[in-house]
Parts: sequence; structure tokens; C-alpha cells
Amino acid sequence: MSEKMNKIKLNMDRLVCYFFIYSALGWLLETGYSFLVLGHFENRGFLIGPICPIYGFGMLIMILWLSRYRQKPLKLFFLSILVFSIFEYVVSYGLDAIFHLKWWDYTQDFMNVNGRISLFYSFGWGIIGLVVIHLIHPCIQKITNPIFQKVPVLFQDSILKLLVIIAIIDCILSSIGYWEKSNLVATLFSVYWLS
Repeated sequence: MSEKMNKIKLNMDRLVCYFFIYSALGWLLETGYSFLVLGHFENRGFLIGPICPIYGFGMLIMILWLSRYRQKPLKLFFLSILVFSIFEYVVSYGLDAIFHLKWWDYTQDFMNVNGRISLFYSFGWGIIGLVVIHLIHPCIQKITNPIFQKVPVLFQDSILKLLVIIAIIDCILSSIGYWEKSNLVATLFSVYWLS
């Protein structure tokens, strides 16, 4: 493998690792918030397992495209609001279109758009953008960089591949469960067998 290809692979491995770290932290944040507000444990993620992929993908967007504005906090703040409000709206719309279910609903919030995004949470995305780029991601890098350097690459690859396989299986099983909840599977089967 060429030096350039090896470097690209190492960067991809780190991004996959960051995805799982931030997905797990997002799950902890969501379930912790749910526990404090509702008083009991509730899995607030899309998947059965303890990860929220929306946080993983969101943080990858932040790391890859918004971290370049680290030295321009005001620009980072407003871009985080814009990018993550659009991202949150698209994900909400997609989940609703595919599964006919809502994972969040802001219809009661001030200045919301179709209950999918609201001014309050959009403002929160701006703050999260600043906190992640200036505090959280540098800490995650300090923790993971020595691991990436000391743990054999073959072991890292094996663990990351295993995590990806588990996440894919979880996604398939979770999707089937949500489709059953929305009666989409029954509808598809009845259309198929009746035609």
C-alpha cells in the first residue's frame, strides 16, 4: 500500500472511531436528559444499541467542515446554527418519510418550522459547535491519539470493522422494528401478495 493510501486509511479509521465515540456520547446525553426530565430510562436513539448516529454524523460534519472556523468563533457559531438546523430538519423529514414516526417534535416551541426545528434548539447547535470545536474534540483527540499510535493497526481495524458490522445489523433490525410499528411492512407484504 502506498504512503498516500495508508495515510487516507488511517484518517478514515480515525473518522469511524470519532463517529462511534460521538454517537455513544450523544446516546448518553439523550438518555441522561430523558432520565432527568421523565424520571426513568428511555432509549431515545434510533438504534437498539447505545449509540445515536445523528450525533456521530453531526460531529463528523463539524470536524470535517466547520473546524476550519475555529479561529472565527462568531462565524463558527452562526454556521453551526445554519448547518445543524438544516441537518436536523432533513433527518427529521427523512425519518418521518421512511418510518412515519417522529423522534422529536418542537411544535410547542417558539419559532419552530413544522415541529422539526426550533429557534431554541438551533441556538443550542451554535453553542454546541463552539464547545465541541474548542473543548470536546481537542480532549477526544488527546485521549485517542496515543491509542491510535500504540495499539497495533490490525487490532484497530478489527475492532472498527466489528463495530461497523454490529451497527449495520442494529440498523437493519431497528428499521424492521420501526416499519412494523408503522405497519409499512404489513402494507408492503399485502400489496406484494395481492398483486
